[in-house]
Amino acid sequence: MSRQLVHMKQGEGETLNVLGAQVRFLCTGDQTDHAWSMMEVVLPRHAGPPPHDHAWDEAYYVTRGQVRFLLEGQEKVLRAGEFLYAPGGTLHGFQGDSDDPARMLIMDAPAHAEAFFRDVDREVKSPDDRARIPDIGRRNQIFFRPA
Repeated sequence: MSRQLVHMKQGEGETLNVLGAQVRFLCTGDQTDHAWSMMEVVLPRHAGPPPHDHAWDEAYYVTRGQVRFLLEGQEKVLRAGEFLYAPGGTLHGFQGDSDDPARMLIMDAPAHAEAFFRDVDREVKSPDDRARIPDIGRRNQIFFRPA
């Protein structure tokens, strides 16, 4: 593993369907020696993960629309141009909250979330499969909690 120069053009990159959201990897952990990774996420209204926590830090930057976050039991709506940093261990979840799908950049440090996203894309194909998500999360050190 090593750090690599990365240039990602619009529309390029691995894209997955995760919990109703489209996740496109812009820079993967393999390209940063797992120091961090970055994804672009397209969130239709109400799509996104339920409350969860994990050990790594995440940062969010909304580029279009708005996203409703639940942070340690409190709601916060981020609009285009707004930024949020959630240190590891923060109980958080989010959902698209605009008529047109919202867009958001997510950075995780150290890089860790990719395996979860790939597992959900591969294993959750129908609403009945959603019951597998907590186990997929635990397998990837993501712990879903009640709101």
